[in-house]
Amino acid sequence: MAYETKITEGKKADVKVLKEEFEKYNGYVFADYRGLTVEEMKALRKNLLAMDSTLRVIKNRYAKIAFKEMNTPINEDDFKGPTAIAYVKGDRGNEIAKALFKAQSDTGRLAVKSALLDGEYFDKDKIEAYSKLPTRKELIASLMGTMKAPVQKLAATLKALEEKLSNTAA
Repeated sequence: MAYETKITEGKKADVKVLKEEFEKYNGYVFADYRGLTVEEMKALRKNLLAMDSTLRVIKNRYAKIAFKEMNTPINEDDFKGPTAIAYVKGDRGNEIAKALFKAQSDTGRLAVKSALLDGEYFDKDKIEAYSKLPTRKELIASLMGTMKAPVQKLAATLKALEEKLSNTAA
């Protein structure tokens, strides 16, 4: 006979609150925070807060129940060991993943496990590849630079023509 967890009224209330919290976001990045110092965790939370994200440590069992109730595809293995969840709002998943992988390389102790962005599951390799892509802001800046180049060339050509005409007239 398989072990089944008893779900008390207190647990149901906690899971309901957690589920309501999860529903405010459209993405989640899961990480193992084992070994991080309090200062490193504070710095990471501060960095994520600047991106309108929150890093929460939640009971794995409660998180699994809440995600199941939301009909959200998760990998149960991601909820083994200490797990922190970085919440993602809007299209900032890339930026948040970048910040977590930077913290992973800086500390050597944080380990990004996976992510769930807009209903799509990203395993460790896929979220790492996603984090290496340029952010939305970087792409817009690149596009603007590309669009600005022909106008700059035209302006430089017209200025050179004006100077040439003024030199021949003098």
